[in-house]
Amino acid sequence: MTLRARLALLVAVAVGLGVALVALAAYFTVAAQLHSQFDAQLVSRARTAAITTLTVPGELARVPSDYLDAGGIQVADVDVLGNATYALGAQPFPVLPSDIAVARGDHQLLVHDAPGGLRVAALHVGPGQAMLVAQSVSSVDRTLARLRLVLLLVGVVGAAGAGLAGLAVARAGLRPVERLTAAAEDVARTGRPEPIDVAPGPSDDEITRLAVSFNAMLAALAESRGRQNRLVADAGHELRTPLTSLRTNLDLLAQSDGQEARGGRGLDAQDRAALLADVRAQVEELSALVGDVVELAREDESGPVSEPVDLVAVVDRAVERVRRRAPGVGFDVRVNPWYLYGDPAQLERAVVNLLDNATRWSPPGGTVHVRLDRGVLHVADEGPGIPAEDLPHVFERFYRSPAARAKPGSGLGLAIVRQAAERHGGRVTAGSAPGGGALLTIALPGSPAPLPAEQVSYQA
Repeated sequence: MTLRARLALLVAVAVGLGVALVALAAYFTVAAQLHSQFDAQLVSRARTAAITTLTVPGELARVPSDYLDAGGIQVADVDVLGNATYALGAQPFPVLPSDIAVARGDHQLLVHDAPGGLRVAALHVGPGQAMLVAQSVSSVDRTLARLRLVLLLVGVVGAAGAGLAGLAVARAGLRPVERLTAAAEDVARTGRPEPIDVAPGPSDDEITRLAVSFNAMLAALAESRGRQNRLVADAGHELRTPLTSLRTNLDLLAQSDGQEARGGRGLDAQDRAALLADVRAQVEELSALVGDVVELAREDESGPVSEPVDLVAVVDRAVERVRRRAPGVGFDVRVNPWYLYGDPAQLERAVVNLLDNATRWSPPGGTVHVRLDRGVLHVADEGPGIPAEDLPHVFERFYRSPAARAKPGSGLGLAIVRQAAERHGGRVTAGSAPGGGALLTIALPGSPAPLPAEQVSYQA
């Protein structure tokens, strides 16, 4: 069953139950009112008869029943022995023990049912005597039967109308959902995350919030796809240059080998060694670029992390790694305790990238200054520094200043640093060190005291 059919059925059942309850309440209310009025009329007739001479024993037998039977009224006198005196020509009706109790004076008035569809009002009118007034309830039964028929017809019509109304309500209420469904199917079919139109103006209903959330999801999908496309395009652009250079060098080596095979003169040993060294460097550059691209793509797809991290230990491990591959550069490290929840491997990669960038620009014998204070890590070198026009772009993917293009690197190291900082709720900045070199800073939220080993997830 479709959602529209379920909603229509739900509305029909709810309205049908409501109509049924109202009909039952109306029927029982009207029935109680009719019976109450019928009993009140019987009691009034009994009191009226009691104040006439009809209460004289034997008097009632001489009164024609047509005089007393207007509207189906039947009147009788009864004594304590159960002897009843009926009007002249009247239809006798049975005397019940409750009527005799009224004649004895046990009750002043009783109204009860009697065989033959009669309703009887028994009134105590004197010592050992009761006045009985009986009337058929057929008129009340006919009225209630007509009322039941009318209420049944109203209930059927109401249920049918409720079903039609349910269909209309379901169709109108599910129209925004159908638009969302069509939009989702269009995105799945075409791959274009086009947002759907949302009615202008303030609205806080569930459908509007769902549409806004759906548009936000599509925007996030479009942004993710845009980042992937930019990453692929930038990576392809960056790979083109080293691949072209590598292919040129390999062609030169192949031509040299071909000339030597034909007895000609090829490259001498020094030129060949230089060419092979250049090829080796280009292969290493390609390997580093591919590794950075893979790392960046992997971090783009990584989920929340939740592990207590000692940032001092992370910095110490990063310094030891970079110290081994940059023996000509010194390190001045001063750190204060800082703890946070995060991914230690990702943070260590970010710190290593900062230190690699500093050693790349440091002069031989220079010193890289590392400071960690209250969650802010400063890495300063003694190189030429970063030009002012390049400061806003140093953390962008594949961005390399004119001065950096002559040095090895992929242009992704600092982009990985920024991504790691943002994933941990931090930020990165670039500036100038007091000594004139570059100063790169990463600030991470945390605490100077050790954190408990509890699962706390976060994601930028």
